[in-house]
Amino acid sequence: MKIIDTLKAGHQTVSFEFFPPKDDAGFDQLYKSIAALKPLKPSHVSVTYGAGGSTRQKTVELVKKIKHEIDIEALAHLTCVGADRAEIVSVLDELEASGIENVLALRGDPPHGEAQFTQHKDGFGYASELAAFIKSRYSFCLAGACYPETHPEASDATTDLDNLLRKVDTGIDFLITQLFFNNDDFLRFRDRATARGISIPILAGIMPILSLKQVKRFTNMCGATIPTDLLSKMEAVSDDVDAVRQLGTYHAVEQCIELVEKEVAGLHFYTLNRSTATRAIYQQLKGSLLKPTNTN
Repeated sequence: MKIIDTLKAGHQTVSFEFFPPKDDAGFDQLYKSIAALKPLKPSHVSVTYGAGGSTRQKTVELVKKIKHEIDIEALAHLTCVGADRAEIVSVLDELEASGIENVLALRGDPPHGEAQFTQHKDGFGYASELAAFIKSRYSFCLAGACYPETHPEASDATTDLDNLLRKVDTGIDFLITQLFFNNDDFLRFRDRATARGISIPILAGIMPILSLKQVKRFTNMCGATIPTDLLSKMEAVSDDVDAVRQLGTYHAVEQCIELVEKEVAGLHFYTLNRSTATRAIYQQLKGSLLKPTNTN
């Protein structure tokens, strides 16, 4: 099923993101984590996509298993990193032949150890180019990424929004935001996007904080910020892993409650391949999610 059909039906959605493990033992554990989330009835599960052939193949294998064996709709990430058009077509053909109907088109981050993204000589340099290419050849439901606090490589917020509109105009069906911890950043971004003419559903990216060191690394990479009061509370208990996780879970719950009330199209959880924190958040939100809402 195409994810956009669920969004158009007027239901707030809940979805989860995972990444392919490096070994078979990791896959076994990941399948258990994903299966544990099935009772939450997610609209879909997304799987990230890294540079390198083995990682890409694992993404394809994982989305196929999620859809056909675990029986949850899957969203396959696809990036421009290190791939020519023939390689991208090969992945898309395999996804299509496997019955996968949803793809998230991304430029992608530079490979580990490289400071800047380098376009393959026979590939694409922007997510908008990749999205336009996919739309011209396939019938996938196509998702795109957006940044409530502005893409870290954009010169300013207005330019970033112009780039987003260009990408949406290629035929993107819905958007998923980068993680954020301040709902005001998301709500202001959503208002600005609407005013700019972007009317497709925008899913809010939520990441429960499980480790202060880890989240600082992530926010430095993606340009997100941690609210000063939350950071202060976490630094005060930084040596207590359980206390950090409790604060992170509580903050995520508070975020989600407000976002649901503000009629967000859906909540997309960055799980870091763990289901415990996400299930705990869902239990506290039970009854609030998946209710009818206005999603443009």
